[in-house]
Amino acid sequence: MISTTSSTAEMVTQGKLQINAVDNVEDKTAGKLGCCGWLLVIISLLFIIPLFPITLFMCVKIVQEYERAVIFRLGRIIDRKPKGPGLFFVLPCTDTFVKVDLRTVSFDIPPQEILTKDSVTVSVDGVVYFRIHCPISAVANVSNAHLSTRLLAQTTLRNALGTKNLSELLSDREGISLSMQESLDEATDPWGIKVERVEIKDVKLPQQLQRAMAAEAEASREARAKIIAAEGEMKASRALKEAALVIAEAPSALQLRYLQTLNAIAAEKNSTIIFPLPMDMLQGFMPSK
Repeated sequence: MISTTSSTAEMVTQGKLQINAVDNVEDKTAGKLGCCGWLLVIISLLFIIPLFPITLFMCVKIVQEYERAVIFRLGRIIDRKPKGPGLFFVLPCTDTFVKVDLRTVSFDIPPQEILTKDSVTVSVDGVVYFRIHCPISAVANVSNAHLSTRLLAQTTLRNALGTKNLSELLSDREGISLSMQESLDEATDPWGIKVERVEIKDVKLPQQLQRAMAAEAEASREARAKIIAAEGEMKASRALKEAALVIAEAPSALQLRYLQTLNAIAAEKNSTIIFPLPMDMLQGFMPSK
C-alpha cells in the first residue's frame, strides 16, 4: 500500500514538472517572431525610412497617465509588458495596440430575485467597484473584461445570498459584502482585475411579508408596554402599602394628608371644595344619650 502511494506521488510530481517545463518553453518562445516575422518587420522598417516625415504620425502614439497600451506585433505581445504612460513607437504594418483604462470602474448590479435559505423571495441589488491591475491579462485572457465582471457579479450575488436566512441578510450586510468581494476578487484575478469593494444597496421584501413583520413588531411593542405598566402598578401598590403602614402608626399624619389634599384642590380654582370631616371631631357636639 505504501509503495503504491509513493509511486502515485512520484507520477503526480513528474506530471507537474512536465507541465512546468512546457510552460517555460512557451514563455521562452512567446516573444520570438521567427524568420518570416522578422522579414516582415524589416520590410516595414524599409517602408518607414523613406517616408519618415509622413510615417512619424503613424508610428508615434500617446497614452494618458491612467492608460496603458498592449502592443501586438504579428499577433504576439511585445516584451510581455504594457507600454505607457506617454509616447511609444509602433510599426504601422505589423503592430496593433489596445488601450486599457486603469481607473476604478463602478457598476450597479441589477435587482436579483433571490430565494433565501428559509424560502423567502427577496429582491436585492448592489454596486461593485473594480479596476484593472494587469492590462495584459485583461486583454489576452478574456474577450471583454468589463462585461464578464458584470455577469460574474450577478451570479455571485445570487449564490452568496441563496445560502443566507432572511435575518442574516438584513443584519449582516457587511459580512455578505466582504465574502462577495473575496469571491469576485479570486475569480477575476486571472483576468487581471482587482475588485476593490462590493456593497449591497437595497433589500426589497414582498408587501405581505412587510405587513406581517410590521404586525409582529407592533405586537411585541404592545406586549412590552403592558409588562412595563404592570411592573409600575406593582411598585405603586408596594409604595401605597408602606405609606398606609406609616399613617397607621401616626394618626395625625392622616389629618396632614387631608390638609395637603385641600391645598392641592384650592390651587386649581375650583368653586366647590369637598372636605371630609372625621366623625371623631363631631362627637363633642352630638347630644349624649
